[in-house]
Amino acid sequence: MPRAGLSASAVVAEAVAVVDESGESALTLAAVAQRVGVRAPSLYKHVDGLPALRSAVAVASKQELASDLERAASGRAGADAIRALAAAYRAWALAHPGRYPLTVVVADPGDAADATASQRLYDVVAAALRGYSLDDAREVDAIRALRAVLHGFVGLENAGGFGLPDDVDRSFGRAVDAVIATLDA
Repeated sequence: MPRAGLSASAVVAEAVAVVDESGESALTLAAVAQRVGVRAPSLYKHVDGLPALRSAVAVASKQELASDLERAASGRAGADAIRALAAAYRAWALAHPGRYPLTVVVADPGDAADATASQRLYDVVAAALRGYSLDDAREVDAIRALRAVLHGFVGLENAGGFGLPDDVDRSFGRAVDAVIATLDA
């Protein structure tokens, strides 16, 4: 009999906490089971094993990031929307270094929830770019360029790759401004 109050969403929430605290490599059924006070085999009543749990954490992470980006860019257009979206992206990635890598992976084509979450992230960024009136091909190029700059910057920042004493916030702003200048050109 499942432990009272334990559900699939509670198991995923604990898995999210494990990844936030210790990184994706720390996510095991045993780690989650210990946190919720059951034995690992009991989790199978709520999730279909570790791969399904990893996928659920990725989906939750993509959905959370998309929500933060939507809030940041809502009601904004053009460069203002891009700057707000970029700042929210960076803030989320820095706050969730364990889960952040799960948000940049292409969706598993056999996982409808992951495909939906990935599409939502794409749509949020595309909406922020609407002020630039890009055709479909140029929109894809712009999204890839923006993602590459943001991912490269926060990846280096999360890894401690900015050891010089110069202002990292200023550098981030200039990197985003460079993308905006490209869009404006």
